[in-house]
Amino acid sequence: MLSLPDFPWDRLAPYKERAAAHPDGIVDLSVGTPVDPTPEPIQDALRAAADAPGYPQTYGTPELRESVAGWMRRRLGVLDADPDAVLPVIGTKELVAWLPTLLGLGAGDKVAFPTLAYPTYDVGARLAGAGSVATDSLLSLGPETPKLVWVNSPSNPTGKVLPAEHLRKVVAWARSRGAVVASDECYVEFGWDESNPPVSILHPDVCEGSHEGLLVLNSLSKRSNLAGYRAGFVSGDLALVKRLLEVRKHAGMIVPAPVQAAMRAAFDDDEHVREQRARYARRRAALREAFERHGFRIDHSEASLYLWATRDESCWDTVGHLADLGILVGPGDFYGQAGANHVRIAFTATDDRVGAATTRL
Repeated sequence: MLSLPDFPWDRLAPYKERAAAHPDGIVDLSVGTPVDPTPEPIQDALRAAADAPGYPQTYGTPELRESVAGWMRRRLGVLDADPDAVLPVIGTKELVAWLPTLLGLGAGDKVAFPTLAYPTYDVGARLAGAGSVATDSLLSLGPETPKLVWVNSPSNPTGKVLPAEHLRKVVAWARSRGAVVASDECYVEFGWDESNPPVSILHPDVCEGSHEGLLVLNSLSKRSNLAGYRAGFVSGDLALVKRLLEVRKHAGMIVPAPVQAAMRAAFDDDEHVREQRARYARRRAALREAFERHGFRIDHSEASLYLWATRDESCWDTVGHLADLGILVGPGDFYGQAGANHVRIAFTATDDRVGAATTRL
């Protein structure tokens, strides 16, 4: 039997009930699921591709892979993005969970990830039968070399952005030891601090012109309000991507053809992202002001769709306090014990619910 942790969000259920008892209803700022409509051109592309009687390509259509590569060149500055090194995936959480297995890791291997991190990095190591280590300093590992190193910038949950110099050192360290670096960049288009913009590990300032040993994951869930479509991709080292492709062919891990068509429409269009960024910027500003006025300190939070907030008390005391106001947030210890005094506040709620939260605070 696999040894997996309890699903953390189940622990939040009683607090959700408390928040829902508020006379004006719950304001759910916990999970961070998109609430705004999927843009019409993307819906149109999905509908136009609805007649799909044949099996889709695991590799994705050439047109989709070129759209993704074009987006990487245009938006991330990855000028040498190669469409042959793009592989669509069934939402990036699926790939996060199965990447160690797909790469052939197992007993005796280690997976490293940040001290404060998305829980699925650890789950993926467990599914593969590998060990895991949470660290923010690879040098602290000494002679021990993990086979896979996860990087997450902008960070979930903290919104912290790692500068290019830091990422370059991670890449160099991993390459010198033969480790693969997987960079989860799902929030790369949601940077709020112009002095410290998010940067991809495939940017030449980080990878120094080579994608060897590097994989990048990105998703349309947040960027394009496509969480329900389960649409993402992995790219980077062509040899690694081809290895993933072969295993995924055998396993039947295929993005449905209509979703592939919708993905192409999403990556070809930047205007809907600018509009969504503007919505999130308004909600972020309103919630940040309200929580700070209520006595919270906001740490990091220079990017992503979350505020990393604290009152310097147990995160569960904070969750309870806010639940009594009808506001539900995510406990920081879901992401590691280093978050035990913080909560994660998503600003993905509707304008109406954000307004309700600011009034209650």
